[in-house]
Amino acid sequence: MRILFAAVSMVLASSALAAQVQIKNVRIWPAPDNTRVVFDISAPVEHTLFSLKHPDRVVIDLKNAGLPPSVTPPAVDKNLVAAVRSAVRNGRDVRVVLDLTKSTRPKSFLLKPNSKYGHRLVIDLYDAKVEKGPGPVIKTVPRAPEKLRDLVVAIDPGHGGEDPGALGPHGVLEKEVVFAVAKRLKATLDKERGIRAVLVRTGDYFLRLRKRIKIARRERADLFVSIHADAFRDPRVYGSSVYVLSRNGAGSEAARWLANQENASDLIGGVSLADKDDLLASVLLDLSQTATLSASAEAAEKVLGQLKTLGKTHKRRVQRAGFLVLKSPDIPSILVETAFISNPTEARKLKDPAHQQRLAKAMGQGIRRYLEKNAPPGTVLAARRHVIAQGDTLSELARRYRVSMQRLRTTNELTGDRLRVGRVLRIPLASDG
Repeated sequence: MRILFAAVSMVLASSALAAQVQIKNVRIWPAPDNTRVVFDISAPVEHTLFSLKHPDRVVIDLKNAGLPPSVTPPAVDKNLVAAVRSAVRNGRDVRVVLDLTKSTRPKSFLLKPNSKYGHRLVIDLYDAKVEKGPGPVIKTVPRAPEKLRDLVVAIDPGHGGEDPGALGPHGVLEKEVVFAVAKRLKATLDKERGIRAVLVRTGDYFLRLRKRIKIARRERADLFVSIHADAFRDPRVYGSSVYVLSRNGAGSEAARWLANQENASDLIGGVSLADKDDLLASVLLDLSQTATLSASAEAAEKVLGQLKTLGKTHKRRVQRAGFLVLKSPDIPSILVETAFISNPTEARKLKDPAHQQRLAKAMGQGIRRYLEKNAPPGTVLAARRHVIAQGDTLSELARRYRVSMQRLRTTNELTGDRLRVGRVLRIPLASDG
């Protein structure tokens, strides 16, 4: 379908032009569950937004605005935005029409300038919810034996879309290199029996931080791993780091949850806060957060330990910060700064597929070792257990399960080869034997 993007042709006095908000650019970012349309503007603009039917379209009226002929039409999202049109209204306003392929729920908001962009008007287009009729009659059937499930790791490549993240030498973009590492980490984990990895961001589009957490919760993730590439004003700074949520960050998140518990649809450890009094809700949340923070720290230690095998890390110990993306009260969460993209040597490495694979392998080994040790009942990894019987030896068990003796020692924190009858050993995956 051809894109109709009519140029605004008006003869305006120079004083009127100066007073108008100028539209500098229009960009479209498609995502799996929404499409974002961004207007780069010279100043905050008063606008109205509404939808029309037959055919479906969204109309944006920008008051006292101008659209120079030099602005090129944006590449459309053919799955949703079929065409973009514009016209002058009242001699001083601009109307932009988005021709759609289906009904949407539009939302709009203004963004202030940051280090990379000026003023912006953002239009988010969400699929319209379809009203469902009465559900089917559910018949009671005998419950089948419960199947063992895979452990789920949600991998979050930082930034994306109009948010490129940090910029390294020679145009290296953080959003691109961390996405490449994330895809390699997913492929590495997917090869492991009992582990399933999912990408929170599957393309070059923007996701709000809480949306990333929501996706991980929707996937019932057992671990959340956010991948970034740090930057600093001194280009000599280098090395990877691993972060978990600070206590202060956990406290502020707890306050937010408790203040909004009557509207919360999320669950804490499978228990809704909506019908609990303040004290009980606070206790439940504190218990959940404490367990989550402890698990996060353990996972971070395992990953940092493996990253150290690639070279000197920026920090010797796991760091704590109030990153919003780590604030899930019920999912252990870590943030990995793979390197300093502001360092020319590390920026070059981050673009190297071989180094990306080394990063993915190191993170994957750390993640796997954490999951092997902490696999909950009902999972494939939890089923890999052996109760020591009379006559069992470490070497015999290593041969039986096709893993190395060293991996058996490391996984079970054994200092020697002596085994105590009745002790339960965790059996690591054969791929690391």
